[in-house]
Amino acid sequence: MSKTIKKIGVLTSGGDSPGMNAAIRSVVRTCAYHNIECIGIYRGYQGMIEGDFKEMGPRSVNNIINKGGTILKSARSKEFMTEEGRKKAHSNLSAAGVEALVVIGGDGSFTGGLVFNKEYDFPIIGIPGTIDNDIYGTTHTLGYDTALNTVVEVIDKIRDTASSHNRLFFVEVMGRDAGHIALNAGIGAGAEEILIPEEDLGLDRLLESLRKSKLSGKSSSIVVIAEGDKIGKNVFELKDYVEENMPEYDVRVSVLGHMQRGGAPSCFDRVLASRLGVKAVESILDGKSNYMVGLLNDKIELTPLEQAIKGHSQIDRELLRVSDIMTT
Repeated sequence: MSKTIKKIGVLTSGGDSPGMNAAIRSVVRTCAYHNIECIGIYRGYQGMIEGDFKEMGPRSVNNIINKGGTILKSARSKEFMTEEGRKKAHSNLSAAGVEALVVIGGDGSFTGGLVFNKEYDFPIIGIPGTIDNDIYGTTHTLGYDTALNTVVEVIDKIRDTASSHNRLFFVEVMGRDAGHIALNAGIGAGAEEILIPEEDLGLDRLLESLRKSKLSGKSSSIVVIAEGDKIGKNVFELKDYVEENMPEYDVRVSVLGHMQRGGAPSCFDRVLASRLGVKAVESILDGKSNYMVGLLNDKIELTPLEQAIKGHSQIDRELLRVSDIMTT
């Protein structure tokens, strides 16, 4: 294993997700294991531009594996999108002796890293951290499993009140471009219908499904909707449409929002973060750059960053079939 790299920087960027702290911990401790210095970069690329750095060692990441969010904070940096901003960032990294970066974030964060590498030939390895699970090259992104558990727990509680009042609940979950959370949590929580961006159910079919549920004796229903679903302009418009066409239903809307990002990471996300962090640092030490580490067939594999950014995660067609059967 080549050890020409002596100092590695780690940052979190974009939307936070449970497991980011566990990944930071893994990067820091893997650096210590290989006698490499580690520098924590606060507030993502904006912190790089402002030189907001801190040396990190094994003891500085004590007791964070169980914490949600990110101790390094996160921010979206418009300045980093400019050549001048990236020049400042490179100057600060050089002054601090940082020779490679581990970027924990989503496709926007990886895009920034890719551009930075092309301009300065700066080694970059990405760790996928987003609850949406919408990054190509990994079956699971950090935070996805935790978000699923959070959503299922909340829907279970909503079902209690739906059953008590014979109500129809539209539950909107995150997923602007991908329906992974909605599909899996919908099946896990026993939703009567699931609406995702990848499948245009259509208003008529939705009404038909709800009528069938009513005729089968169901007095309450849960419909899980990904925020990017195209069936209506928004979930509240959908509520109005159903109320107009099915006045027998008392319809309510629950938008889960940012609660899905929070909370202690699940055991799965903690273990995944630990594995990804080790692979990220050791890939840098092996001379690799412009790759994302991800989980494929239960092994940690490398995917070119450009491919991870441009590729599209695919919805599980078998799960769609299971969903159709379960809503019978």
